Amino acid sequence: MLPSYQTQFDEKLDRLKQLLAPYSDVTPSEIKSSQIGYRQRVEFRIWHEGDIASYAMYKPGTKELYCLDSFDPAAPVIGDLMPKLLAKLNANPELKNRLFSIEFLSTLSGELLVTLIYHRPLGDDWLEQAKRLETEFSIQIIGRSRKQKLCLGQDYVTEKLEIDGRTFQFQQIEGSFTQPNAAVNREMISWVLSQVGNQTGNQETDLLELYCGNGNFTVPLANRFRQVFATEISKNSIRALNWNIETNKIDNLICARLSAEEMGDALEKVRPFRRLADIDLDSYSFSHILVDPPRAGLDAKTLEFVQGFDYIIYISCNPETLAANLKQISQSHEVVTAALFDQFPFTPHMESGVYLRKKA
Repeated sequence: MLPSYQTQFDEKLDRLKQLLAPYSDVTPSEIKSSQIGYRQRVEFRIWHEGDIASYAMYKPGTKELYCLDSFDPAAPVIGDLMPKLLAKLNANPELKNRLFSIEFLSTLSGELLVTLIYHRPLGDDWLEQAKRLETEFSIQIIGRSRKQKLCLGQDYVTEKLEIDGRTFQFQQIEGSFTQPNAAVNREMISWVLSQVGNQTGNQETDLLELYCGNGNFTVPLANRFRQVFATEISKNSIRALNWNIETNKIDNLICARLSAEEMGDALEKVRPFRRLADIDLDSYSFSHILVDPPRAGLDAKTLEFVQGFDYIIYISCNPETLAANLKQISQSHEVVTAALFDQFPFTPHMESGVYLRKKA
């Protein structure tokens, strides 16, 4: 029997406090999640038994698949479609043949994109059947197989998040990283805004963001600073970010496709970059840096780089590596605030954030 939601949340909170204890005694803010219907992005393997295809997932911590008819964490628009879509696939050999997995990407407003992934080439017959399915369910469909991507309409959904009284639009491209729990993500963004809002004089200083993705934090933060410069290495994420900048009418935000290490080299003038040929980095006066790194955390060179900023906003999907990074960062900075964001209820996964200020 699973522990209660409050029990598992308290266990995560205690764990985060333990990890932060060597560096701070701050009490983290608590951002809880809905217990069901919270995932806007879900992926399933497809298990074939005779003529029947079923949704399947791996048991946690194993390579053992199990079949399922429903998935409570899935957003309502996904959960509602799952049995209807599976029935249509099972009734249509062209759509079911060698179907390997299905990915769902939805928004809080109900947009839904479904990617069908196959172990065979897709042709005109598949396109015809997929278009009928797309029309019947009013969804977007993409077909994928090895070295093949067939997009029937568009390859993205548009999420709308109301944050601090303003509605922001975010293009979320199929196959690119997006925060899966949209409701908690909205609270994460609000928390970040509240941190920089506690400082005065931000309109005279600038923000640098590394690992910016599609601008999930970057776009809402833009009006808190004079200028914002953001970097990301994913081409699709940069494509989405540029759309988000234009759609949200942000005029003080510039992005470039650079890694964290390359951005450090650019600012320190180690070497020139053609991607920065039209950008005057000397015009920026960075007071804040925001990092949202992968699970491995920040590498040694980037750690040293971020310590050069007065304020650090660190969003982490792995509190263990966050704690490891804080061992060095705490030499130059102090933790002002922290937060636990429960993106994945009833799992060990934890999302957290810390806001750090350079020591006097």
